[in-house]
Amino acid sequence: MTTLSNPGYSPGTIITGKWRKNRYIVERMLGKGANGKVYLVQRAGVRERYALKVGYDALDLQSEINVLQALKEQMPDPYLVEADDHSLGSEEVSFYVMRYIEGSPLHRFIRKRGTEWLGLVGLKLLEKLVVLHGSGYVFGDLKPDNVMVSAYGRVELIDYGGVSSFGRSVKQFTEWYDRGYWNAGSRTGDVGYDLFSFAVMYIGLLDEPALREAACQLPQTRGVSDLQHILRKNPAFKPYASWLAKALSGEFADSREALNEWRSRIYETANRRIRNAPVRTPRWLRNAFGLSLAVLACALYFFLRS
Repeated sequence: MTTLSNPGYSPGTIITGKWRKNRYIVERMLGKGANGKVYLVQRAGVRERYALKVGYDALDLQSEINVLQALKEQMPDPYLVEADDHSLGSEEVSFYVMRYIEGSPLHRFIRKRGTEWLGLVGLKLLEKLVVLHGSGYVFGDLKPDNVMVSAYGRVELIDYGGVSSFGRSVKQFTEWYDRGYWNAGSRTGDVGYDLFSFAVMYIGLLDEPALREAACQLPQTRGVSDLQHILRKNPAFKPYASWLAKALSGEFADSREALNEWRSRIYETANRRIRNAPVRTPRWLRNAFGLSLAVLACALYFFLRS
């Protein structure tokens, strides 16, 4: 099996699976990454739309498919729909089909909806990481572009091309979110690697200028202390600062512990906001009270005149 170096499909192209015989009609390209292109497609005879990925290299794509197959048994709503091959000219090309997540990348979602969503989105993202880690894999290239958020805060990880088994070198990473870039540890896949990336990602969402400034330092002087300094100086981090500091320092035993602590912190923050919120009288009650005063005044007026 070979895969073309850079397969491409125009809208209207029909991709027919060799083994399962399902036909997919290409609507448009959703994006491309280091190891393939993803297209929005519709399966012939079905209303649902899907995302279809074609890889540049058959072995890389098969590795990605193997991870998704392993996760399929762990997830209540599996991401992988099917995998197959199809003919393109004289070549056979591998592809796989995923659920289409209609939403926005994390940074765009937060920019539009506000930072008050960070707690819930982080909770949903950590739940995804718990499943992934429980299956023996590290996501690796965790960054806002690879976290898709729906309008109601549902979260999905996309682009599993960087997923690696625990103990193996991370296959793909983005410098800002890489533990090795900050001299904070190795690029060997483990739970701490993803949690570190999570923490840096949240620092960037709340204070990107400060993160950019810290990242511009010389490689030999860059370190976790620069990231910790950002957490201390900006009050926007207060609800998450201690959790993020632990993730940066690799202090969580596993992602389940990280999830539980994140959950308790966001619930505590939400309860504090509720307790401190001013009690506002509903408008209808204020109007009813005003009307009753008016009626009482009129009654007193006529009583005193009689």
